[in-house]
Amino acid sequence: MNCPNCGAPMRLVTGREYFVCDHCTTFHFPNESDEGVRVLGQATDLRCPVCGTDLVTGAIESHLIRTCPNCKGILARRRAFGCIVEKRRGKWTGGKHPPKPLPKDEHDRRLVCPLCNHPMDLHPYYGPGAVLVDTCGDCAVVWLDQGEMTIIERS
Repeated sequence: MNCPNCGAPMRLVTGREYFVCDHCTTFHFPNESDEGVRVLGQATDLRCPVCGTDLVTGAIESHLIRTCPNCKGILARRRAFGCIVEKRRGKWTGGKHPPKPLPKDEHDRRLVCPLCNHPMDLHPYYGPGAVLVDTCGDCAVVWLDQGEMTIIERS
């Protein structure tokens, strides 16, 4: 990302969810999506397992994740995912959403892990919410499609 003020490259501030320009000290604070994702936009060498677009860095609740700028999917480390769900549920002030049946059309989907290129496991999320999540046990990552974080958070 380049500085909107002077055009110099911006640097992601370590441990934070914003950028700074070392040339003119301009700050950039990315906007948060509906699911709490702040797209930080730094390119990664990982491809989206759904649409093949290059994943970019992002953050949810101060945890670094990878996200797809095209289909809005989220790749998170399993430990970070647990922390994110706990924090987001703690902030949710709305009512509980009743569970819905799992989507039948997704039962046969098989994604490939962006880290190791092995098939990911598809299974129901073992918490409230009717969501099928893709996981890679070897890499300890979870893939969530657009909208699934919100369902998990509000169930």
